[in-house]
Amino acid sequence: MVENVIWPAYLDAGLTRSEGRRVPRSMAVPEPTVEEIARAAGQVGYDAAVERGKTYPREFDARGYVRVENADGAGKSDLLQAVAAYVAALRE
Repeated sequence: MVENVIWPAYLDAGLTRSEGRRVPRSMAVPEPTVEEIARAAGQVGYDAAVERGKTYPREFDARGYVRVENADGAGKSDLLQAVAAYVAALRE
């Protein structure tokens, strides 16, 4: 079992790749929250836990992160893209 961390910056459409975004801008959403990410990870089928009070190294605001248990061994980029798609769907 692999444990991955998803910072909101990974899915933030307002950031560039060098600022921390890891998904294509077309899949990203503006200012995602850890609650949205955790809910989306749950819908994809992963166990997710929110960690609050933590700050992404390239940011100043403590938005926290989501710890995801990845039992199927899928790559992190696949996980991020699946979660990003569900976060975008939650906002519609």
